[in-house]
Amino acid sequence: MYGKAFAPEYQGALTTLSVNSSLTDVLAEGIEKLREAERSGQPAEAARCGLAVAEAYRRLGKVGEADRAWKASYRTAREAGDAAAMAWALWSGGTLARQRGAFPLAWRLLGLAAELGERAGDVVCRGYSLAGLAETGRIQGDYAAVGRLHEQLLAEARRRGEARHTVWALEGIAQMHRNTGDFDRAYTLFEEAAEIAERAEDRRGHAWALRGLADILSVRDKDTKRALELLSRAEAGCRAMNLSSALAYNHKMRGNVLYRAERHEEARRMYELALSEFRAMNEPRGEALARLGLAKSLARLGRSRDETAAELADLASSLEGSGLKHVQRLVERAQEEFGLDAEVVR
Repeated sequence: MYGKAFAPEYQGALTTLSVNSSLTDVLAEGIEKLREAERSGQPAEAARCGLAVAEAYRRLGKVGEADRAWKASYRTAREAGDAAAMAWALWSGGTLARQRGAFPLAWRLLGLAAELGERAGDVVCRGYSLAGLAETGRIQGDYAAVGRLHEQLLAEARRRGEARHTVWALEGIAQMHRNTGDFDRAYTLFEEAAEIAERAEDRRGHAWALRGLADILSVRDKDTKRALELLSRAEAGCRAMNLSSALAYNHKMRGNVLYRAERHEEARRMYELALSEFRAMNEPRGEALARLGLAKSLARLGRSRDETAAELADLASSLEGSGLKHVQRLVERAQEEFGLDAEVVR
């Protein structure tokens, strides 16, 4: 039913790159082909090579370079009169904005990308841009607003037999079920996503699915050993492709698994590692989650009640106006877990 996964963001002279290509290799080849296109006066080709450069920088956590690259790709595409390339550049910029926690900008850029992609007749760009909007809402915790869009995109991806997009949609829906307490449904969806990703050789999607399965095994079944085994498998895939963000979230999840198993010193070390990784790539959502896990671990290791209260209050304050509703709820839950009155400690 599903073919081999492909990477539509690798365009022009870079279409031969695999979805599993190392990001450092993608970046090197993308820059080389971009320079060749610029030298030969091919703005449309330069725009499409620049897209791969922007995406490689983004996934490697190099935010400043990614920001400059997508904007350059957009300007060059506009110069060439290539509406589809302009749409893809906007998609990249919107995805980067979401990664940086700039949610209003992400909504704007991804919405423009979807509209422009549709006008240009690029069905895939439209689908990726709508998926980006759905993911933005999901990350912010607005499940009611984007749940139907996730389901719509899943149906479209299944109909076209697009493995990578099907996996993405399954994982997004699974995460919403997990966060609302339906662990059985979440596990089934993560399991299907893992199977499809593995058959389609989508290493990135497979790593995220394994992370989801590990989470459920830990929280529902208390199966720490199996959860850690799955995270180790996922980590190997992340390292093979230099997936900085996915690796940081893997480490954060390993911290969660260890914390639930009351292995608090090991959890502390994992959260500290994840926190440093998220800060290096300017990823505010991941940073907040790692800070939360670290605060809870330190509290279990004997940190004073006042220090824990102050840390959680500071974290809650930093999240105000961020749009990260789900993370805010997790912080409130932690304050309740340690018997801290949110209103007093603020």
